[in-house]
Amino acid sequence: MNSVKVNNGDIIPSKIICVGRNYAAHISELGNEVPDNMVLFIKPNAAISEQLQSYHQETLHYEAELCFLYQQGHFCAVAIGLDLTKRALQTQLKAKGLPWERAKAFTGSALFSDFVNLDTIDEHLKLELFINGECRQTGSIAMMLYSPQAVLDEIRSFINLEDGDIVMTGTPAGVGEIIAGDIFEGRVLHRNTVLVEKKWHAL
Repeated sequence: MNSVKVNNGDIIPSKIICVGRNYAAHISELGNEVPDNMVLFIKPNAAISEQLQSYHQETLHYEAELCFLYQQGHFCAVAIGLDLTKRALQTQLKAKGLPWERAKAFTGSALFSDFVNLDTIDEHLKLELFINGECRQTGSIAMMLYSPQAVLDEIRSFINLEDGDIVMTGTPAGVGEIIAGDIFEGRVLHRNTVLVEKKWHAL
């Protein structure tokens, strides 16, 4: 089983719950409609990876997200994560009304920085993603259609979360193709204070 780092220790998530279409600008950039209900899907533990790949049966796209670790009934820690997507395949599946898992839940499709403890989750928490030194994505809780607490409440309405599970809360505008050799630098900030950062080199 794959693990993630939390305060210099290792935790093994049983699953990753992901929110789709949680930022209006991202919905617009992909030409989607604002959903009537929260869009949720699951990645398995096998999706967790340390290595950023640019290709897995087809070219991959990146989506940076604020990610929360669940323990004892609440979100206790935060990280920046990358939700890797087979965009061409996802487009085909959506057109046919089929599930997204083949485009979203493949091996190596979820990457995370270390998780750091978080006492308060408010609208000032945000992410930034730089590629080769250029800022490509930035988004805060204030920009979300559904807050982390609303997401947590919805998830727990239909499935049990286990301690160590991860929730990825959606991506802001600026997604794109991963190019081999690119350097990704992501970070989580609160009121301009960096809480955690991570660097990945795309292969």
